[in-house]
Amino acid sequence: MVTEVNDAAIRTEVLIAGGGMTGLTLGLALAQSGLDVIVADSEVAATQLAPTYDGRASAIAYASFRMWEALGLGPALRPHAQRIEKILVTDGRVRGGPSLLSLSFDRKELDAREDGEALGYMLENRHIRAALNAAATETRLRVLAPVAVTGHAPDAGGVTVSLKDGRSVRASLVVGAEGRRSTIRMGAGIRTTGWKYKQTAVVCTVAHEKPHDGIAHEYFLPSGPFAMLPLTDNRCNIVWTEKPAISDALMAMSEVDFLAELRLRFGGHLGAVTMAGPRFAYPLSLQIAERLTAPRAVLIGDAAHGVHPIAGQGLNVGLRDVAALAECIVDSVSVGLEAGDAEGLKRYEKWRRFDSTSMALVMDAFNRIFSNDFAPLRQWRGRGMAAVDLVPPARRFFMREAAGGSGALPKLLKGEVLGL
Repeated sequence: MVTEVNDAAIRTEVLIAGGGMTGLTLGLALAQSGLDVIVADSEVAATQLAPTYDGRASAIAYASFRMWEALGLGPALRPHAQRIEKILVTDGRVRGGPSLLSLSFDRKELDAREDGEALGYMLENRHIRAALNAAATETRLRVLAPVAVTGHAPDAGGVTVSLKDGRSVRASLVVGAEGRRSTIRMGAGIRTTGWKYKQTAVVCTVAHEKPHDGIAHEYFLPSGPFAMLPLTDNRCNIVWTEKPAISDALMAMSEVDFLAELRLRFGGHLGAVTMAGPRFAYPLSLQIAERLTAPRAVLIGDAAHGVHPIAGQGLNVGLRDVAALAECIVDSVSVGLEAGDAEGLKRYEKWRRFDSTSMALVMDAFNRIFSNDFAPLRQWRGRGMAAVDLVPPARRFFMREAAGGSGALPKLLKGEVLGL
């Protein structure tokens, strides 16, 4: 929903810079709790919903999916959500075949109290964005687009946020949710630590002849992981990690040649494979903000931590930020404090700092361990996967961690609604 506001100064309780999946989720959570919220985004919704905008699909932990259901998005998302029933992890080479030492995670191994829960859900990003934007039109959430945030100036009474069109917004709190090049983060003087990987993810969607049965495959190759992620309607989202020179060649190939290379990795277990959309290329990097908060400002999602997609946890980490921050803000306001109350922001920093940083570093370590062809390390990691595969409690531990169902969960990740 685009709201036209002609006043030079606009007032709200919370201004969220960035209308992506994390920014809109936070906006909905706060607006449905009774706060006045504005989301400012540099792109209109129609641009983000175009088939050529983003070819990615996201593995959504069931705790994250519970939050969206609590926010009323379930009916819009479930028709497009593919349950992940099983995950198979193998190590190998393109022409050498998979290692005999592998690791599998099966939903059926979860405890009885979790019976019926999927390991997660695969959802195309375009469907997530469509559901979030539709929900925004049905709430009191105000969305300003297209307009970029150019800066912010905190003071004792709040924060003034400048917009590119010359307008300004007066708020109690500004949230940086505009990705790795966050204007809010840079304006707050929050430095980042990180590095570029010599890897690019080639992403596309393919249709196949035989059903995938909800099984996700992660195949570790020397250049990086090759993932086949199940989607609805006998389709898979492919995340193919390669060195930049090879990814450039893959993007330049004809569709016939690309499919020929794809089949070398995809195999024949799903029958004939055809392209079901365009190819996209995403250079990979790690970026961690040195802190999550500043006076009257806070970071969530990729503005706070950009991680390697090796285990598909990037969006889930951002959604855990959303759930924790929404609860901290609502709790502050419910006892008569402001949304930008310093103690509430400290609580959020303490709640999310360790989890988000450790997840980023663990994903970095996984990539370094698996994305190489060093023979002794190949043997060690293969034996390690086989050892975990032989210990059911260890498998269940990893499944719960990936599903976001452990630790001190915010209310929204438990499926509980917030309110003042």
